[in-house]
Amino acid sequence: MFPIIPKGIHWAALPAMGFAFGWFLDRKETERLTLFRDKSALYGRTLREGEPPSWP
Repeated sequence: MFPIIPKGIHWAALPAMGFAFGWFLDRKETERLTLFRDKSALYGRTLREGEPPSWP
């Protein structure tokens, strides 16, 4: 009735879950850092009228 699941499958699933969690955290950090684009006191400057931001 149930499909046969190999006993050692968790050793293959664990790295995949770790990769997915790391990817998720990386995406969240990128979203958080978008709040600071063009606002750095060291590298920031005032944009001219109609000038696009330095990030794509």
